[in-house]
Parts: sequence; structure tokens; C-alpha cells
Amino acid sequence: MKTKGTQFYIEAGKRAMAWHQQHIENMKKCRFDTIAVHGIYSMQEALDFNQGSVIEPIYMSTSQTYRDSDEMEAALSYQIPTWCYSRIANPSMYYYEGVLALIESYKTGVDASCIGTSSGMSAIQSAVDPFLVVDPKNPGAKLNFVGTCQVYGGTYQQFNVRKDQEQNIEWRKIVNPSNLEEWASKIDKNTRFLYGELPSNPSQSFFDIRAVAELAHSHNLPLIIDSTVATPALLRPLEHGADIVVQSVTKSLFTSGLGIAGAVIARKNLTSNIDNDAMKADFCTYLKLLPNRDNGPSISPMNAILALNDIRTIRTRMDLYSRTTMKVAEFLSKHKHIEGVDYLGLESHPLHELAKKYMFLVDSEYDELYGKKVNRYGHLMSFRIKGGAKATRDVFDAFQRIWRATDLGRIKSVATIPAISTHQQQGEEGRKLANIPSNLIRLCVGGEHPDDIIADINQALEVLDGKTYQVSYPEYSTGGASSASLK
Repeated sequence: MKTKGTQFYIEAGKRAMAWHQQHIENMKKCRFDTIAVHGIYSMQEALDFNQGSVIEPIYMSTSQTYRDSDEMEAALSYQIPTWCYSRIANPSMYYYEGVLALIESYKTGVDASCIGTSSGMSAIQSAVDPFLVVDPKNPGAKLNFVGTCQVYGGTYQQFNVRKDQEQNIEWRKIVNPSNLEEWASKIDKNTRFLYGELPSNPSQSFFDIRAVAELAHSHNLPLIIDSTVATPALLRPLEHGADIVVQSVTKSLFTSGLGIAGAVIARKNLTSNIDNDAMKADFCTYLKLLPNRDNGPSISPMNAILALNDIRTIRTRMDLYSRTTMKVAEFLSKHKHIEGVDYLGLESHPLHELAKKYMFLVDSEYDELYGKKVNRYGHLMSFRIKGGAKATRDVFDAFQRIWRATDLGRIKSVATIPAISTHQQQGEEGRKLANIPSNLIRLCVGGEHPDDIIADINQALEVLDGKTYQVSYPEYSTGGASSASLK
């Protein structure tokens, strides 16, 4: 068999890449919903390669075959596009990454790329680790990073235990993220990045993204934002100067709850004091071809496509969830058994005006229902029960329609007590720093009618008035149903 030579494949690869880039540029001209529905999957690809499949196929194959040794050499030296091995790349992953890059950078003027990961936690690790490397000019320096302490419990553990305690990389905690001076006071020549989560889970912390980004860049540092709670439908941090966004796609984007997924989305030519031109030029491609190739935290093709199908409706869902959550928050704010409600949408929240500057339903000005930009604050909220931890557990145990689970972003409403679940491991001191008391219930509002969600919360709160409630559940030992009257 006569081979064609590596140059033949390199030239063919350039033509294919040029076509795909032009297709992506055309997609960027569409509205958010159109991009979310179609992503980067084209009719031409469907007809040429996928037997006309309207929906992106799930490519479950672990690897790709090549026409000859020349094509293999060109592919595995990264001179042409390749799927080679699903630990690195796969067509299903490509479609998933493409749509997230487009919606996260929608109307921002930022050129961004994305890499899919197996979970939100692997996305965070993928986003921060490339910056936490030894400086050959100062190998003995103790590295540090500056980040808010109001973060998801798993993030707290990764930073506090895996990084700080085990690797001696200092996490300099920001207690009041809205205080720019506190951020500035923590930065020195060994700082590698700034990190924040907003709105934070579960305490609804928020800060001025643009101001913190400008501070980071003045020190030649990147700003990394976990925007899981907001999603690109309500907030796109790249628009406001952030360099990298991490998403636990498992949550709101992957609302069906059928799988685990994460993503890193980064602007090209990001800011960093690390001497690594390839990393700064295209952070996500660098991750894909080098660190994540070696460490292997990639998303599976099945989860990529399952998540992709949920992503298509993210704007509509976040609008619905946000409106319902506002009604629930307003009900709770007036209830006699509630000590306080943490929801950025409430005017009484101390950070409401700041969040109002940044959180909008994307494309609401083009929506015939609104015709103007409207604020939306998401589906995550918390409320504090009068009477302490015992009363809080009593109310929590009385939910009949709201699911008791540690998840969030589901189509079904879900609640948890963070102090005994998602934030248990960070300890009492860590929870105090993050403002997570034992009487706080985190509620993630789903797609049910608000009247039914409110009714369930109301009947649960009635246990504090001495009323009883009925529960019915399977017996663990027999599998049969039983009921109990609890007070």
C-alpha cells in the first residue's frame, strides 16, 4: 500500500479546521438559545459522517483508527485534529466542549475554549494545578493562591487539605469578598491566581467581578471563577474580565441528574505570571494535550451527550427556576419561624445591589415576554430556622415533596442541611468563616409549580407549632412500606 505522506494529512487537517472555525464563527452570530440547541454540530457533519443523525451521536469507542502510519504520526504529534483515545479527545466530548465554550463566551467579545472533565471537582483541579508549579528561578518559594472561603464543601477540602495541608501550598482565605482591600492585602510575589465562587453555595456570597479581575491583572495573575450556580444563562464571568470559568455541569446545566460532568472554559491569551506561553495562549487546549492527557480526568462520551441535551434548554429553565425561587424566598422572608433568608434576589440581602449589576437573564431584551434586560438570581437559596439545630432537623425531616439530598440544580426541588452534609468535613471553624450555621437549610428550587413548593415548606414548618406529619417509606429490612406519625 502506498502511503500519502504526513504533509498530505497536515494540509487536509488545516482545511478541516478552517471549515470548522468558519462554522463556529457563523454560530456566534446566533442568539443564545440557538447556540445552546445546536452547539457546533453541523448538518454537513451529520450527513457526511453520522448517517444523517439530527442529534449528536454518542461515540463510545475508546480509540480511533488511522488510514496509515503517516496519518497516525501526524495525529499523535498533534499536527492534525484527532480523537486518538477517549482519555484525551472524542467526538462526543468535542460537541460538548464546543457548546460550552460558545455559551460561556456569548456576546463577550472573548475568544474562549473549553475542556470537559469527569466532574466539577476535577474541573477545579484542572483549572488551578497548572499555576501551582515550581518557579525554576525561585525553587524554594512557598506558593500561595488567594480565594474566597465561601465555596462548596468539596472545593474547601481540595484547597484546605489537598493543597494547603498536604502540598504546603497556602490558601489565603478571603472572608469578606466584597472588600477589595482584603483581596489586595493577601497578594504577594508568590501568589499564582485569585479564585472565587459566585453566587456561593450555600451562603449566596457575591463580589465585584470586574474590580477583582482588574486587581488580579494588575499583579499579572488570572482570576478563576466557579459560576456553577449562575450558569451562562445568568452570568458569564469572562465578559467581566475573568480568565477562567469552572462549571460543575452536574448541577444546573445537567438538570436531569443522569450523570456527573464538569468543564473548564478559558479565554485565550490569559494573564499569568507563569512562564508558559502555550498555557497562556490557549489554556484549555494546553490542558487537553498535556496535563489532562497525563492525569486522565476527562468526561465520558455518554455523560457528555446526556449533559449536552440538557444544556439546550438552560436559558428557559433558569428563568423559570429563578422566578419560582423568588416567590419561595418572599414567602419565607415573612414566615414567623424563619430567622433569615439568603437569596440575592431579595432587596433586603446586603449584596443585592451588587448582584443586580451582574446577574441578568441572557437575551431577555430579545424575548417577546420581556423586551428588556431583566435580572434573575438563580435557583439556589438558603433559609435559617428559629430554634437552632434541632428545630432545623425537624423541619427538614418533614419535607414530603422536596427531596432530602446533597445535589442541586435538579428539575426536582432538593434540600440539604450543609452543616451535616456538603460542608460537614470543613469543621465548625471553617463553617463559621463561610457563614454556614447549623440552622441553615439550603434549598435548590426545581421545576415544580411554586404553589406546591411553598405548600410543602409551609407544612414542614408547622412541626414547630406542634403539628404532626405523615411519612411513608420502604423498610430497609423488608422492602415493604411503612408509615410513621412524627412530631
